[in-house]
Amino acid sequence: MSTRDHAGRADRARRPAPWVRTRLRAAPPAVLLGAALAFGLVLLAAALPRALDRGADSALRAYLRDAGPAATSLLASAPARPGQDSPESLDTALATLRSRVGSAFRLDPSGPVHGARALHPRVLSNPELARPEAVPPQLGLYFLPAAGDHVRLVEGQWPAGGTADGPIPVALAAEAAETLGARVGSVLVAPSSVGVPLRAEVVGLYRAGDPAEDYWTGLSCLTEACLSLTNVLPAESFWTTAGLVGPESVGRLLDWGVRAEAFWRLPLDPGAMRADRLAGTGAELASFVTGPQAAELASATGRSELRIASDLPDLLTRAQARRFAAAPLTAVGPAGVAGVALVVLCLAAGLTADRRAGELHLLRARGGSRAGILGRLLGEGAVTVLPAAAAATLLAFVLLPTPRWTAALLGALVTTLLALLALPVRAAVLLAAPRQAGGRRRAVAELAVLAATVAAVTEVRRRGVAPPGEGLDPLLVAAPLLLALTGALLLARLQPALVGMLARAAGRGPGAIGFLGLARAARGTGVRPGTPVLPLLALLLAVTTAGFGATVLDAVDHSRLRVARLAVGGDAAVAAPVRGTLPEAFTRAAAGLPGVRTATALWTDDDIALPAAAGRDRATVVVADPAGYAELARTVGRGRFDPALLAGAAPGAPVPALVSADLAGSLGPAAFPLRLAGGTEFLATVAGVVDGTPARPNATKALIVLPAGPTALKVPAVGLPNRWYATGSVEDERLRAVVRDTVAPPEPAAGSRPAPAAGRAQAGPTVLTSAAMTAGLGADPLQHSAGRLFQASVAGAAGLALLAVLLTLVRAAPERAALLARLRTMGLRPRQGLALILAETLPQSLVAAAGGMLLALAAVVLLGPAVDLTSLVGAVVPAGLRPAALPVLTQALGLAALVSAGVLAEAAVTGRRQITTELRAGDSR
Repeated sequence: MSTRDHAGRADRARRPAPWVRTRLRAAPPAVLLGAALAFGLVLLAAALPRALDRGADSALRAYLRDAGPAATSLLASAPARPGQDSPESLDTALATLRSRVGSAFRLDPSGPVHGARALHPRVLSNPELARPEAVPPQLGLYFLPAAGDHVRLVEGQWPAGGTADGPIPVALAAEAAETLGARVGSVLVAPSSVGVPLRAEVVGLYRAGDPAEDYWTGLSCLTEACLSLTNVLPAESFWTTAGLVGPESVGRLLDWGVRAEAFWRLPLDPGAMRADRLAGTGAELASFVTGPQAAELASATGRSELRIASDLPDLLTRAQARRFAAAPLTAVGPAGVAGVALVVLCLAAGLTADRRAGELHLLRARGGSRAGILGRLLGEGAVTVLPAAAAATLLAFVLLPTPRWTAALLGALVTTLLALLALPVRAAVLLAAPRQAGGRRRAVAELAVLAATVAAVTEVRRRGVAPPGEGLDPLLVAAPLLLALTGALLLARLQPALVGMLARAAGRGPGAIGFLGLARAARGTGVRPGTPVLPLLALLLAVTTAGFGATVLDAVDHSRLRVARLAVGGDAAVAAPVRGTLPEAFTRAAAGLPGVRTATALWTDDDIALPAAAGRDRATVVVADPAGYAELARTVGRGRFDPALLAGAAPGAPVPALVSADLAGSLGPAAFPLRLAGGTEFLATVAGVVDGTPARPNATKALIVLPAGPTALKVPAVGLPNRWYATGSVEDERLRAVVRDTVAPPEPAAGSRPAPAAGRAQAGPTVLTSAAMTAGLGADPLQHSAGRLFQASVAGAAGLALLAVLLTLVRAAPERAALLARLRTMGLRPRQGLALILAETLPQSLVAAAGGMLLALAAVVLLGPAVDLTSLVGAVVPAGLRPAALPVLTQALGLAALVSAGVLAEAAVTGRRQITTELRAGDSR
């Protein structure tokens, strides 16, 4: 070996080892735990914004899809041009519209629908056609170039040819032809105002491949005959349908419909809509509807009277309002998680700095500069934190794909920076020149926090939540966190006194374990005696945000149930068809259904004549059993009354009646005449006033409630109920099965043909349940997203709070182990040592859980009046949030149990090992 090799090896031997590598190798478990903590916190910081974005996008798209393809389309129309419209001109205009609209928005894969139509259907005078109530049917005509791709011909041929003075060849849906009584070869005659009747010849029958396909949206009655009602009272039903004509008959649509138009429906893809671009999308849509783009399209298609309409701008406006309304409530949970995460970072940095305090002071004493030491600590953190943060960010982006990345990347960067700087900042404080204890500074800081909390709560209560359209309300989000911070500071002041009282009480009892543990808890343990604020803050943040969120979700559930009950009239309702009744077999079978608590059948009519003295012509009358109806009104919360008011009617005396407030003043105490169901007239007298009825959700005026027994003696027809209501857990499917088994379908009117299945379903009894309506209200993805985010936030906050407690225990572990080792030499048994650890550590957790529960209730009381749950309920409800003890107690007890289990596990696993280590090494303290 050469001399040069020997010199190089000697230089390397004398060269000091790299600082960062040496320190990382010195404590591998601490390095791994630090990397794992950084990974978890950065993953949480990057995942929460992306989860919010995905929830907002999915809620928007589901909201638009639920509105239907007609509402999410651009509908262009132009008056027909006699002699100029042809299939080719319609296709050319469609291509122009698609190119212009498709460049700005993504079109739905279902494709556009275009053609021409007669704007008014014609009345058919053929006597052989079906007439449900002696009203002749009506026929409309369409030309759809692409209809052949969506139907199949089942009889005859497609319309083609035809002469100018001959019948118009049309094709009808086979279901519509069967309903009307038409067939191939039938000539349908429509009277005309000019004297010469119009005629249409049925040349073919078709059947739609899928009548529910989006293609048929807005194309009325092309796949079946529709049952319509006349506009003249009393309303009478008649059949309406439409037929398809061939390309040669496009010009004759104007004669058939008096007016005709060409139309193009361009459906936009809801899956391409993004919640963060609603404002820009709405402005661009407005340009196509009434702005410059609309004028350019009219010029490009050569149709100066082209008009474009769409419900989508209004839908986007409502979606934006829903999103902004839900934003403050959905942000409380993530804000709580962020607060607890910050506390955990501070605790972890404090634990590491305290563990390495001797090393840092030694380096400083040997001439190391503060900047140099902090730089080396920063290098250690960079090697540990940066790879973990990069991996966590990448994982969040892969697991939660969304086109928006700014908020997630910003959250990850901020969390990474905090994780990177936490230890150097704590070390800088540790290496700073010692200063006198700042009791005055602490008091000033606590008063500043208290003032900020009072200001935030007062401002939220004064002005309410931020107005619609302004999005997230920072005050409403910050107020619960400030309350938790204030509560943590207050508890840190009060806990020594409270636990000290418990210690004194335990000292009067037998045994010293409880007293010793509680005394240490009151004095404080660890490097600095006193109650640490950070663990208390972590627990209080977790319990407060969880309790506040749980109260919101519980109020949402109760509000949905109340809205559903008010709309249904109870937990279940069955209404007979018009002029129909419910048989006794049904009421008996329905009352015996599982879950039915109370059931009542009643008779009601909205068109009862009143005497002239009432000041109104008509009133809603409800005839019901007083006891059952009173229980129903009490459960629903509408029209409560004392059933004794309707009891005790003597034979021949006027029937007692409950009336609405507007009738009570005009009718007075005198008896007034009534005539129900075409029966004989009888007298009734006002016995009380009601504010409404469950049987008619919107009826608050001109309302009369009569007892069933005395009224049925006067008018026997009202003894046959036409409505049935129940309270309890009634299953929708079972109730519908009872209706199918016991209520016969209505007989078709004379001279009419049987209605199709849809028509029969509409003509039968109406079945409603509050459970089904509540499920419908809660099916909104916006509400599901808020609920899932809350659950994830609660889980994350609970886990981080537990970690904060465990970090506090680890920080105090050396001193505790030394104490236990000394006591072990004096005869302390292992079980007693475990009891001592629990007595020392559990009071803080339990006091924090109780304080968090009280803070959550206080947050609901203070901030509840400013909370509007309409966006989460799915229906308009009164603003305000009432405190509820059960959801808050559940969250507090759950977190207390989790923390207690963690403390117990930590004491059982590490306590004995630490005692053994101390006994072997001796006490150097």
